[in-house]
Parts: sequence; C-alpha cells; structure tokens
Amino acid sequence: MKKIISILGSTGSIGTQALDIVEKHDLKIHALAAKKNITLLEKQVRQFKPELVCIFDKEYYSELKSNLSDMSVKIVTGMEGLCEIAGDRKADIVLNSVVGMIGLQPTLASISAGIPVALANKETLVAGGSLVMKASKEKGVPVIPVDSEHSAIFQCLQGNKHSQISKILLTASGGPFYGYTKKQLEQVTAKDALKHPNWDMGNKVTIDSSTLMNKGLEFIEAKWLFDLQPEQIEVIVHRQSVVHSAVEYADNSVIAQMGTPDMKIPIQYALFYPDRLPCPVKPLSLTEYGNLTFAKPDLEVFRCLPLAIRAIQEGGTMPCIMNGANELAVSAFLQGKIGFLEIADIVEAAMQNISCTDIKDCDDVLRADEKARQFVMGLNLYSG
Repeated sequence: MKKIISILGSTGSIGTQALDIVEKHDLKIHALAAKKNITLLEKQVRQFKPELVCIFDKEYYSELKSNLSDMSVKIVTGMEGLCEIAGDRKADIVLNSVVGMIGLQPTLASISAGIPVALANKETLVAGGSLVMKASKEKGVPVIPVDSEHSAIFQCLQGNKHSQISKILLTASGGPFYGYTKKQLEQVTAKDALKHPNWDMGNKVTIDSSTLMNKGLEFIEAKWLFDLQPEQIEVIVHRQSVVHSAVEYADNSVIAQMGTPDMKIPIQYALFYPDRLPCPVKPLSLTEYGNLTFAKPDLEVFRCLPLAIRAIQEGGTMPCIMNGANELAVSAFLQGKIGFLEIADIVEAAMQNISCTDIKDCDDVLRADEKARQFVMGLNLYSG
C-alpha cells in the first residue's frame, strides 16, 4: 500500500523537494497547504490530486476556489484549515515545513491526532518545545527531524543509548559572511545575505543562516528533540557542509553522518524512516572535496547565536520572545528598512525588555510571541 502524506508548506523549498520525492517513489498525497502562492499550489493540486487543500492567507481563498472549481478537492483556509489538515487521520505522516510560529499549532494538532510528524519547522520547537515533546511522549507519536543537522544526529543515535551521549556536535556552514568583521557587515545587503554558499533555502532561513541565528534556533531544537542540556551541544563551523552533524559518546567515540548538501536526503529519511530508499541526489565523493575544515564560530561578530543560547538557558518563554523578535527583524532587513547588524540589536532589545514567564499551554507561547512582535513594531522600523 502506498504511503499517504500531507504537506504543510508545499510551495516552499522543503515542500517542493518533498514533492519531487513523492513523485519519484509514487506516493499518495492526501493534503497540501501553502501560505499564498496560489499559482504553484494550483499546479501541485492538479498534478498530485489531494483531497484537501489549505491556502493560509484568507484573501486568496476565493481565487483559489474559483481556479480549482473543476477539481474534486475541499479547500480550507487560515489556522483552522491548517490544523484541519494537520489532524486529518487519513495521512500516515504530516510533513510540517511552514515558516514561522504558525507551525506550532498544526504540529500539536498532528500529535493530538496520533499522526507522526516530519518536522522542518524550527519555530515549533524553539517557541513551544516543552509542549511539543511532552505531547509527543504522552501520545507516543514520533517527531522525526527534517533539518539536515538534526536528521544527522537522529541517524547517529540509531542503535545507541541516550544515556551514553557525551555531547552533540552541531555543524554550521558559516553562511555567506564567514570571516567578516563587524565593520564589513555594516555594508552588506539582503541580496548579499541571500547568496548561501551551499544550500538552496527560502529567504527567511537563508538570512537566519547569514546571521547564525539559524544555528541558534537549531541549538534550541536539538535541546528539545534529543533531551539534552545546553552544555551538551557544541556548534562547529564546517564550511563544506559534508558532515551534517555528529554525536560524541561516553567512550569519546564520535559518530558523524555525511552526505552531499542536498535536503532531499533528510526529507526522504524522515518520510520513510526507518527504511532507506534510493534518493535522487549526487553521491558523496570525499576525494572530490579533498579537505574538510572545522572551526569555532565567531560569537562576538555573529551575536544572534549567543543570544539564542542565552534564551534557552533562561528557558520559559524567552526563546519564543527571541524568535518572534527575530522574525520581524529579518522581515525588516529583507525590506531594506534596517541594517544587517541591527537584527541582533533588535533581538537583544526584545529579550531585555520583555519579561520571561513559564509555559503551561499553547496560549502562553502565543502571548509571548505577540508581545515580542508588538515590541518590535513599536520600534517604528517601517517608518521613513
């Protein structure tokens, strides 16, 4: 029987690559969800013929419904629609690849419905990691990481005891500005920041990679996914993006997962876990690379990474505050409203000015996120 999959964020980088895998392995798509790209979403619906579709931005609902009037498909919208798809038990697994805080509620909806989640939405664990992993444990529903680094760690842990982990080595490419000084970073533009040396990702993730915030978010994800203390996580800059991450065990043995920098590998592994199938990517040739290098990140120049580490050390809603401020700061940078270094300034200001509280439920997370966004909007970044 074909595996049945629902994809949240089907028009984004992860979603489109996942659909390439679906096509290659002749899988069945039950549902698709996108934010606003109705042109690509319509093409996907016509090709994969899902039963259920969500267009998150309500202003595009009527147009999409009209465009697909000849198709036998139910169309929903908004967070309610996204959660309806996420919790639909007709799917064997839900791939959550939406960007931003909107990923939290559908992740919880999938887990509540007993549906395994292939998780590519960082903010879900950054903002609500305690809620997600508690629900996952209580329901016995797996959360399988899709990020290349967390997939690598997940793979390195197979067949080994969690109690014997010494630490994990979280690798980072260093982004397009590796080696830059603060003075040099004052001049960079969004166009410069979007030129990632190794990976093809969406705009927000690519900017986060350039500030090293992406690695900060992954640091927090790793803490929750693998039930670790912050001091058990070490970030290492690895420019070639061949070693996707590694695990050091109590006997000082280090197991690493390697491969060409292509997201199809971790996406496919999550969808088919624990099986491994042929994947349409270039095989790794270590002799072609010749040398693999490793270095410590520059925490004084790239301040977003230590800010994220500080946030998870403080705990409670602080990672959520940090994340919400970063989302709006990145948006402002992409629009040319602020400079590159101001992203970290804004995040730090939010962390300093908004009180951290404990997280008891999803509403606590959403309130903290809203406070962070209100704070950043109050800075009048968009004026002038």
